[in-house]
Amino acid sequence: MEIRLFFRQREQVVFTFAFPIVFLFLFASIFSDTMKNTGTTASQYYVTSMIASGIMSTSFQSLGISIAIERDEKVLRRLRGTPMPPAAYFLGKIWLVLVTGVLETAVLLAFGTTVYGVDLPSTAGRWLTFGWVFVLGITGCALLGIAISSVPRSGRSATSVVVLPFLVLQFISGVYILIDTIPNWMLTVGSFFPLKWLCQGLRSVFLPQAAAALEPAGAWESGRTALVLGAWCLGGLLLCLLTFRWKNRGDA
Repeated sequence: MEIRLFFRQREQVVFTFAFPIVFLFLFASIFSDTMKNTGTTASQYYVTSMIASGIMSTSFQSLGISIAIERDEKVLRRLRGTPMPPAAYFLGKIWLVLVTGVLETAVLLAFGTTVYGVDLPSTAGRWLTFGWVFVLGITGCALLGIAISSVPRSGRSATSVVVLPFLVLQFISGVYILIDTIPNWMLTVGSFFPLKWLCQGLRSVFLPQAAAALEPAGAWESGRTALVLGAWCLGGLLLCLLTFRWKNRGDA
């Protein structure tokens, strides 16, 4: 049902899949030079960054806004009064996030390989890394989106409450700005959140080993990436259990 409802809203479908493509085209066209001593171009860097941003957009941003609106419109309250198990609602949302996340990633990869010559992983190890980075990243971001949906006081304020931190994180996590040009204190702040590690994990999959020199530690830090993303999955689940509400504050 969640997937059918999503694809019936044509404007939302077009925006969801076109937004990262447009930004990828803009940034990759503006910054197309070869990055020194990395064996890759800035356009290839932005392909991986936009994939990470797209994953967080279809999970954190999408759930944070949609659940807040459904709560404000009393949809959650009515669902809570039906025989439907509460878990079914969340499974529907997670299934929607997974489907849209996979589709958006496939679209970005197709666009990146066709237009900018991005090389797909050539080894099973890199595909395995892509798999666990994708699963941990989208799970942590989805749980964080469910948690932040309880912050807006109304559905009308949900977009502002959710989009602002997401926009800030994109700038300090290496999505819009090359990671080696971001001030250290911003990188430190970004490292507390999953997007920075999602970007770094995907760069380790699609960029050559020499590009690891761009990272603050000079390495891909796959172990730390898995640790932080895994911690956000557990922490996000705890936040959901502590903060999720079926009705707005003040409702009888």
